Amino acid sequence: MPRYSCLVEYDGRPYKGFQAQDNLPTVQGSLERAILGFSGETLRITAAGRTDTGVHASGQVITFDLPKTYRPDVVRDAMNAYLIPEPIAVREAAIVDDDFSARFSATGRMYLYRILNRRAPPALEQGRVWHVKKPLDAEVMADAAQHLIGRHDFTTFRDTECQAASPIKTLDIARVKRVGEEIHLVFASRSFLHRQVRSMTGTLVEAGIGRWTAADVKAALEARDRRACGQVAPPEGLCLTHVTFEPEPDFESRSSI
Repeated sequence: MPRYSCLVEYDGRPYKGFQAQDNLPTVQGSLERAILGFSGETLRITAAGRTDTGVHASGQVITFDLPKTYRPDVVRDAMNAYLIPEPIAVREAAIVDDDFSARFSATGRMYLYRILNRRAPPALEQGRVWHVKKPLDAEVMADAAQHLIGRHDFTTFRDTECQAASPIKTLDIARVKRVGEEIHLVFASRSFLHRQVRSMTGTLVEAGIGRWTAADVKAALEARDRRACGQVAPPEGLCLTHVTFEPEPDFESRSSI
């Protein structure tokens, strides 16, 4: 029975997150219906990341098994045909080894958070950026972000409903850079806690607008207390951009900042 891996992108706004839920629109539900449409198979796919409601992806990876062998390009094109007119696209498809899993074989995940930092609201990018009117100091945010890099107890930035067994994670990359009218934040780790990226982003914005210092961000991390977290950034600015499967993820080559 061949196993397929697909690279998927989607606009998360119409969906109640990635993970399938009864009677609710989800990215997983739409992908599984597309597979059923062309193959006649009812199955459950595996994903590298279960993104929240409203969160986007340009580099999501899924895997699934089918009893029949199809050419990868046929799988890609057939799924895309059944996904019309939803804002989901299968960018690539491939046949992989039987022991390959989008979730368990992944060794790293990278997210990009985009903030539109100007007085005027977004028009073309509405729903894809967080609009912050107050001027943000990207250099201050970048300095504060350095305190988050490394192996830490991230309880402060962990959602109260997070089901992870441990709050200890290793953050490999935390970068902040101004790109024109936008502030881009890139985070990379083997795995993240529930809403960790949005919690860190919102906290760094507190530093960017001058309410917090870099030392305050460090103190919040060390508090290991959810109450020490700053604001939680909204979902629309967040995008899963890369999933790596190398023993040692080369995050540097995948980060644009």
